[in-house]
Amino acid sequence: MEKYSKWCIQMIKDNKILINNIYHMLSYAFQTLKQENYKDVSIEPFDEIYDLFAAILSKGISFQLKHGLYKEYINFQEDLTVVSGKINISETIKKYLAHKKILSCNFDKFSENNLYNQILKTTVMLLLRNKKVKAEYKDNLKKMMLFFSDVELLNPASIRWSTIRFQRNNQTYRMLIGICQLIIEGMLITTSVGDYRLASFIDEQKMCKLYEKFILEYYRKHFPELTVTASQIPWCVDDSTMLPKMQSDIHLQKDNTVLIIDAKYYSHTTQFRYDKHTIHSHNLYQIFTYVKNCDYQFENLEHTISGMLLYAKTEDEIQPDNVYQMHGNQITVKTLDLNLPFVDIKKQLDEIVRTHFSL
Repeated sequence: MEKYSKWCIQMIKDNKILINNIYHMLSYAFQTLKQENYKDVSIEPFDEIYDLFAAILSKGISFQLKHGLYKEYINFQEDLTVVSGKINISETIKKYLAHKKILSCNFDKFSENNLYNQILKTTVMLLLRNKKVKAEYKDNLKKMMLFFSDVELLNPASIRWSTIRFQRNNQTYRMLIGICQLIIEGMLITTSVGDYRLASFIDEQKMCKLYEKFILEYYRKHFPELTVTASQIPWCVDDSTMLPKMQSDIHLQKDNTVLIIDAKYYSHTTQFRYDKHTIHSHNLYQIFTYVKNCDYQFENLEHTISGMLLYAKTEDEIQPDNVYQMHGNQITVKTLDLNLPFVDIKKQLDEIVRTHFSL
């Protein structure tokens, strides 16, 4: 009973969606969080999401410091009295004309002042400025920043996340940079005077991406008998020029049985118009289009193609729980209750697969 009460304490409210399993969502999205050095984070109760992020970064950076910060060769230009690297001739001539007997040199230095560490430091400094982060987490992060004294800060808005690449010797940064992106992109807003501060929580769009990734990775891990992808569905038309890509969130397949899941993380699971609650029309059009175009790919083969809109459950009084037969295909609209012990969330996800694939 005491253990269950800790689960209740961890309950976090975001955009009216109750979540006490944000850590588990992150641990599926970033498999590194399942490692031993993050074990304490998984059982620690958090009243604020900021504290969870701070604790994850604290553990991750501590681990990184023990194994050494990632370094790479960075090009420097400095004025020196002795030659180091290559002499910048034009700059050196300017110095001599100004009666300065120094050499302008270009050289490579093996340095921790690189993009990866700059992102870590920039993210930590944002958390340190947030009043909602508890002192104990701030103290840990402040101590670690002493080892980042030679690392420069970045303008958070200038980070081009899509260009960041990882290689063998910096793979341990992959999860940390992912968490930093989640924090910076989701929590950062600009004030009227151009300063940066942390917003109240990750916006709906960023949480939706995490929600999608969590469900996808859950099925990949626990149902190896299924083919689990986030695949693109081709248009069944003569000319698809100018047509947008149909990118599915979760595509589950076993032989010729397919379930396409469109994961939705909204403040409200239904739309309210003319005094009536209905399913979000654009969501329904989207999943129906996915299913019918996927259905066409099998042509004369015996097959079953189904679709599902899976909303994160909110506090709204009316929640969708419907099954429709549309032109020979089943479309299900239901919710996933994240405000439960994780074992019950697993049951909900497992039931979806068992129902559609008879496992």
